Amino acid sequence: METESGRTRPKVLLIGEESAGLRALRALAQSHCEIMAVMTSVTPGKPGTAAITAAAKELGCTVWPARRVKDPQFADALRSAQVDIILNVHSLYIIPGAVLQAARIGAFNLHPGPLPHYAGLNAVSWAIYLGEPTHGVTVHWMVPEIDAGDIAYRSTFPIEETDTPVLLTQKCVRAGLALIHQLLETASADPDAIPRLQQDLTKRRYFGKEVPEEGWLSWNRPAREVVNFVRACDYAPYRSPWGHPKVSFKGREIAVAKAVRTFRRSDSTPGTVGTSDESGVLVAAADEWVSVRWLIIDGRSLNAQAVLTPGTRLNPGADK
Repeated sequence: METESGRTRPKVLLIGEESAGLRALRALAQSHCEIMAVMTSVTPGKPGTAAITAAAKELGCTVWPARRVKDPQFADALRSAQVDIILNVHSLYIIPGAVLQAARIGAFNLHPGPLPHYAGLNAVSWAIYLGEPTHGVTVHWMVPEIDAGDIAYRSTFPIEETDTPVLLTQKCVRAGLALIHQLLETASADPDAIPRLQQDLTKRRYFGKEVPEEGWLSWNRPAREVVNFVRACDYAPYRSPWGHPKVSFKGREIAVAKAVRTFRRSDSTPGTVGTSDESGVLVAAADEWVSVRWLIIDGRSLNAQAVLTPGTRLNPGADK
């Protein structure tokens, strides 16, 4: 690490994707560190991938393809370059242990969820789906097992009833950038002071690519759970990794894209379509009417009022 005014300048390799990676790059550019290189991938149609490359080049940073982390010689290259910190922000590449060990201080991951309870993929969606009142973000030391390393820094914040996965991710990024700032400040002053809190892996929950209920929406559940499932899939204007919750309507599969609670008690059979309200169509959940506002049919977004008629039924599947 270079010395400057009695402090050191850690040399950082950023591996980043999407808007979170871009914001991390901009934060690094304003911090007390040296950006050794930026690794990212350019995926056509995926927001933020090209923007990181453009921003890195504008800052004069070396840019490498993210897939290079799989190169057997890459660890040697990092050691030769005397990289101090590897910072991973929303990259989905699994980084080999030899590469992680090549950083002189360590490798760190910004994870958009509280560990050890929300390891793995789509943590923000799972938190909304499960009705969590709070969520969090974690900066942890990286080890070969995904999201299992010691915790360096973490922050928590409330989940609002109006939060979608996009809004909750934005909260994670804002809080996460503050944690990255803490990491870099500590690394500059005294790398040995970077915290290492061992995770209690007996409490670990790991989420993969699976979708709850195989993507089918059951109206036999309380309204809160119905709406949480719909909301957990709402990545507008981006594509949802879970798609949208499916129902069977008049023998065809449709999806529910927008729904809100009405807090109006329902004694009707779950799934029964009722009257329209000011902005949607009422559908009975186990305890309340839910206002269904937007549907997706054959890839098109349609106002529920143009599709659903009173007395019909929405079912969780043709045979359910």
